Amino acid sequence: MIIWRSRFLRSAFLALLLSGIGVSATTPQLTLFLVGDLGASVPVAGLYYLVNFIAPVAGYLLGNLSDRQPDRLTLYRVCGVIGGLGWLLMCLATQVWMPFAIGAVALSLSGASMGLLFAAVRDDLTRQGSPAADRVIAAVRMAFTVGWIVGPILGSWFGAVYGLRPLLLATALLTVGQILPLGVQRVPRLVVEVSGRAVDTPGLGLAAVKRGSLAPLFGFVACCVLVMNSDTIKFAFLPLYMADDLGTSDTVRGAVIAIQPLVELALMPYFAWLADRIGPIRVVTIGAAFGVAANIAYATSEHVLGLFVGQLLMSALWAAIAGLGVTVAQQLYPYGVGLASSVFMSSIMLSGGLGGAIGGLGSALVGVPQVFYISAVLGAFGTAGLIVLAHRHPASSLAFSSAAPRTGG
Repeated sequence: MIIWRSRFLRSAFLALLLSGIGVSATTPQLTLFLVGDLGASVPVAGLYYLVNFIAPVAGYLLGNLSDRQPDRLTLYRVCGVIGGLGWLLMCLATQVWMPFAIGAVALSLSGASMGLLFAAVRDDLTRQGSPAADRVIAAVRMAFTVGWIVGPILGSWFGAVYGLRPLLLATALLTVGQILPLGVQRVPRLVVEVSGRAVDTPGLGLAAVKRGSLAPLFGFVACCVLVMNSDTIKFAFLPLYMADDLGTSDTVRGAVIAIQPLVELALMPYFAWLADRIGPIRVVTIGAAFGVAANIAYATSEHVLGLFVGQLLMSALWAAIAGLGVTVAQQLYPYGVGLASSVFMSSIMLSGGLGGAIGGLGSALVGVPQVFYISAVLGAFGTAGLIVLAHRHPASSLAFSSAAPRTGG
């Protein structure tokens, strides 16, 4: 595999693996931390994810800034340190408002910065003229999914044995640790030629002339937000639902959460293969339809088996979006892959904010698991939007065929 033949791609893979373990170990436990350690009510704890509405701003600013820099990895390293400090402060929090403030600032920057790493991967692959760049990006993204397989089980065990504050401290170490595999490597930013003119305006980074519209990119991100919104509800309320209503053990709860990324990992190579034949955006649309079915399964589950079925269906959505979403975003806006990548990655956090609002209010109004019906309806709208977008803007890897072997500066 090309990943293991390239030092940078190996480093990116390891960085995403560490990041995935840290985030997935903690995310399912945050609601328990807010309720158990800080004394928040369950609806207030669900509203924590509203801080993710800051993510698009962070993603836009970081991506735009990276498209002006000669190298994106320096900014990625800075954000990794900021994220580590954020998790450390979360560990030390004593008031309910503190995690909200920390999440809005430090963790929003850290989460959006993942897009910078994918932009650097695209720069490297385009410069090398890789004929399988889209599949390589999907393979690199698999590292994060592997982390999500291991993380929830480790997080449940670690939190039960040592407590949730030590778990947050471990997450801080992993967040900073993700920059270590990269060492001092640099990947010069690539400049794309459009009609013979370089898209690199001095002082602006992105050219004002012959610059593609951002509307398809933002439309794609909006659709992704709609189809992904239930993930936050799942992490915030399914552990409580399984513990309080279904009476499941810590191990079973961890297994329910972990099975999704396990199946997702198995599906990602097949979805990447399918994307080469019908296009990445069409595969993402198919995955979105599975996501709607998953939410219906969650909403109708009165036994843990139904939750397992929902997780299996949801794995198809995440195999498509996780493996191919950033590629679609880059194809829709090849003039600034840093901006496209970071804005797309921020959509994951933005969907978390939407899910937090739905979960916090919906759980109080209709209860759990019926709140997932709301997610199913929103997901259906998102799927319809993707169908329209795929018809009007059939993104293609040909968007990078005119990339010139120049570096930005």
